[in-house]
Amino acid sequence: MAAERRRRAARGLSELLLRIREAGKDSIPEQPHLYEDDVEISLVGGSCKSPVESFWNGSSAVYILQKATHNEESNSMEESRTDDAVYASEVLPKESPGALALSVGRAKQLISLYTMVQNPNLGTSDPVVLPPLWARCDGSDPQHICWIGAEPLRAGSKVTGLNIYMVSCDGPTADKTRFAKLEELKMEHKIRHHPSVVTTKGFARYELIAAAAMEDTIAESAGSSISVDITWNGVEKILETPPLISAATLNIALESGDPRSPVFHLYRELQFLLALAEGLKMGVTEWPEPSESESALKLVQDFLTDLKKKLDGDCIFGNKNETEKIKCDTAAVDSCIKSIFGERGDLDFTEQLWCKMKSVSSYQELIDCFTLVIKSLQRGEIQPWIHQGSSSFLSQLIQQSYHGRMEDVSLSDITPIQMLLEIGLEKMKKDYVSFFIGQELATVNYLDYFISTSVDLQEQVHRVQKLHHVLEIMVSCTGLLQFRHENLFPLTQICMKYYKENPLNEKHVFQLPIRPALVKKFYQNDNPEVWRVEISSGHGQKEVKTTWQISTNAPVEHGTSNNSGFLLDSTVNGSTEERLYFITITQCSQVHFT
Repeated sequence: MAAERRRRAARGLSELLLRIREAGKDSIPEQPHLYEDDVEISLVGGSCKSPVESFWNGSSAVYILQKATHNEESNSMEESRTDDAVYASEVLPKESPGALALSVGRAKQLISLYTMVQNPNLGTSDPVVLPPLWARCDGSDPQHICWIGAEPLRAGSKVTGLNIYMVSCDGPTADKTRFAKLEELKMEHKIRHHPSVVTTKGFARYELIAAAAMEDTIAESAGSSISVDITWNGVEKILETPPLISAATLNIALESGDPRSPVFHLYRELQFLLALAEGLKMGVTEWPEPSESESALKLVQDFLTDLKKKLDGDCIFGNKNETEKIKCDTAAVDSCIKSIFGERGDLDFTEQLWCKMKSVSSYQELIDCFTLVIKSLQRGEIQPWIHQGSSSFLSQLIQQSYHGRMEDVSLSDITPIQMLLEIGLEKMKKDYVSFFIGQELATVNYLDYFISTSVDLQEQVHRVQKLHHVLEIMVSCTGLLQFRHENLFPLTQICMKYYKENPLNEKHVFQLPIRPALVKKFYQNDNPEVWRVEISSGHGQKEVKTTWQISTNAPVEHGTSNNSGFLLDSTVNGSTEERLYFITITQCSQVHFT
């Protein structure tokens, strides 16, 4: 009877896992499925963050099993089910809270059933290779096991065995006497797997923003992260500093808009541009608060008066060498950035007008400003110079004024908002192009996607947002890490390639291969965020690994919401001054079917 129940349970699990996999071919299902009343199963993959990625580097989608949550409705539904339907799936309501761990005993039962499902010799299912399966555990056992996983080993389309993983977690602790010794870890691995040779591979992650902020090179931002991942072979001791011959990858996730950024003035300009674009789309515009200094209308009046005086004095406005340089909030620009992002000296009439009007505080003031400009053009009081190729509506009016005739303009409805958006968009495009070309980080052809006028205004604004994000990354790496052209250029290409294919995403982590020596001074005296040693033996599908890791962040989220012992706080002598680490050990064993 017991054997028959196990076969029925394995058959029910197999059918459910296959259905979940089929449903996830087009998209990963958002809702978990219920198995045997007490277990939720979800398929995690694609763009979803995997809960096991901190200690398992598999790239495929995975099944995640955890303790099911119940409400009165689901309980009553379960009571009405027949025995034959016990193993069928049930989609749980979205409001069900998750991340509840199973007992270690229950998790081992599920791994055992999964092993039966994947074993072609038992005939419990067709020989279909299923995604790996991971079960959350509550850590209540002496080893503090927090995850148990199973990963199929395959030969073509046939499953030949499984890798079984046990993940234990302890801490957080600042007591380094609880850290393992490398030789002991290697000996335990040899005892377990009996290899003739073992190899070691190290990994360390250092946070660079905090380290650089301490050196006053840049302000630390809560929404940004710049770290370096370093890997090397031949680890000699626990917590050793990576050698300079290691391979390193810079990880950059940067949020724009930090008031302490040396290009914050451009960010504010961009925000006003976005407000205009939103107003054009939604019909309601959020205007900036009135400035304590001169109003936009007064600035425009003075600007036009100066131009009239130049024309009356036979000084032809537009001589490129005599173009007035407008100060656009450059007082906020950090000294280390001024040399590479100076004020452009070729601002044309519409760009200078934008600098005056970007502080406009109402729709009526916007109309009043453009009324002054259009009347001055109609009367021939000014003959402004504009860039060749400028395509805004105001530029077209200016070109018409050169010939003494202008079409009638109705400054009503969305027209003045669109006019201001167009000149601001053209000005900001040229700002970014000037930077990237001036620093030889991109060519005009490579920038064409970002400055193209072949798409609608909303999309043009969106692409300018992308350019600004790339600029923020370049400026941060210049000021923070003292990157030079040889590093900035490939990073620019990586960022721009991503944004040619994806929407704006300031949480995306851009990665750049670098030499450790480039950032060594930021981490050589610092503690790592993550330090890991991987002990391995065997080759191909017979390779097995033992991994020991410390990390400042909990490697499992489900431990923080219960009373299991592996996440209890502990410090040395009651002191919290030393950095606290979680200790994670991942052990691997193999089951072979053939």
